[in-house]
Amino acid sequence: MAGYSLPTLGNWLANELGLYSILGSSRDTKLLCLQRFVRLLAYGASTLILALYLSSLHISDAKIGLFMSMTLWGDVIISFILTLFADRLGRRKTLMLGAALMTASGVVFAYSGSYWMLVAASILGVISPSGNEIGPFKAIEESTLSQLSPAAIRSDIFAWYTLLGNAGTACGIVVCGWFLEWLQTLDGWSPTRAYRIIFAIYAFLGIVKLALSLLLSEKCESQVEKQEYQQVTELGDVEIESLLSSEDDEEPDRSHPKPRSKPPSPPRPPKKSSILPAISPVSRTILLKLCLLFAFDSLGGGMASASWMTYFFTTKFSLPEGTLGTLFFVTSIVAALSNLVASSISKRIGLVKTMVFTHLPSAIFLALIPLPSNLVPAMTFLVLRSCTQNMDQAPRQAFLAAAVLPSERTAVMGVVNVVKTLSQSGGPVVTGWLAGMQKFWVAFLIAGALKAGYDLAMLKLFLGYRSREETEETDDETKLRERENA
Repeated sequence: MAGYSLPTLGNWLANELGLYSILGSSRDTKLLCLQRFVRLLAYGASTLILALYLSSLHISDAKIGLFMSMTLWGDVIISFILTLFADRLGRRKTLMLGAALMTASGVVFAYSGSYWMLVAASILGVISPSGNEIGPFKAIEESTLSQLSPAAIRSDIFAWYTLLGNAGTACGIVVCGWFLEWLQTLDGWSPTRAYRIIFAIYAFLGIVKLALSLLLSEKCESQVEKQEYQQVTELGDVEIESLLSSEDDEEPDRSHPKPRSKPPSPPRPPKKSSILPAISPVSRTILLKLCLLFAFDSLGGGMASASWMTYFFTTKFSLPEGTLGTLFFVTSIVAALSNLVASSISKRIGLVKTMVFTHLPSAIFLALIPLPSNLVPAMTFLVLRSCTQNMDQAPRQAFLAAAVLPSERTAVMGVVNVVKTLSQSGGPVVTGWLAGMQKFWVAFLIAGALKAGYDLAMLKLFLGYRSREETEETDDETKLRERENA
């Protein structure tokens, strides 16, 4: 490129990809991103083998689908409770508790072959049937990252947060696939025994995540209530000083002595009328719309989850675990890198347009995956889908963080994740029923249609929408110009 030196081009590229933003971020931000990598590393490994492990225990396709749905139902309950009370209980404590549940689930899966024991472990613990986020982690981490990151670089931070998660999934899948193939070449190693080793590693990664949570600082905790209490206390001190000084300045009337009034008592911190976080009417309206839209998208995602996708390619094309792991490693890496491009695009065309125009092609390619009878075209559609599959995640997180008040973020993001998980939980049951009827391909068509409908509805409802932060920034600029003109 004529006229551009390599350092200049490198600086431009690093700025576009948000590299300076993530490198200049706080230690807590980096720890949260590292936690997500470790967590998704475990999810990727377990996702590759979950359906295969249950099948090796001679569990039917319909019961496998029911298992995945019950896992997601359990996640709804655990996530809803923990995210609602996370800011009161403490974000770091909540993340530690979630990591402990993740470890416990891995231990049960590594040692038990009972269907109902595994169901109980997946419901009460943390096991991802889709390779995507599950448990209370995501909502709490996103709320904390929003608090730690200035609005100007928030989309860059979320892009790297998403990228590292996808990279973790990719590494978990490929390492798990080839490690399983190697284990099964050893004498006396059955597939079931090899699968259990993976779940033991899953439990160890849960311990690693617990250790990373211990390293987080106090800055990760909710700052809103502390600031409000401090402001009320300072205001009360000023009022007391003013009242006492006015008493001293007045000349006392000895002929008509006035009863000495008691100085006002120091103000108490505001009473909490409810242990549940308050959400403003404007935020509730936005939340309702987004929950309805995300429900359609998540239902489609549940019908074509990563566990069902690996099961589909294994049963239809007889792919070994190593090849299967490599295939999904490639798709996960492509999806991870696409997040950086999404951050750059969103700075130019806006968050909503980026969400829709990148996600819609992936919905179309998803519907096309089961149609070819040969492996190569099906793999091509899978890779093409991954090119834009996750490009809407970072803009969506930034959009949601900007649309609500800072004090509402943890609760709102928790409610959104619960709605998404609850909707997603209906998908595996439908797919398992269709697979049992030899109509696996119908699930992909329905999933693609649901996701495409979500994209078009998102564009219709939120095109041109201005977030609270953008509105406040515009109002401040207008007031500043008025003052200058005056």
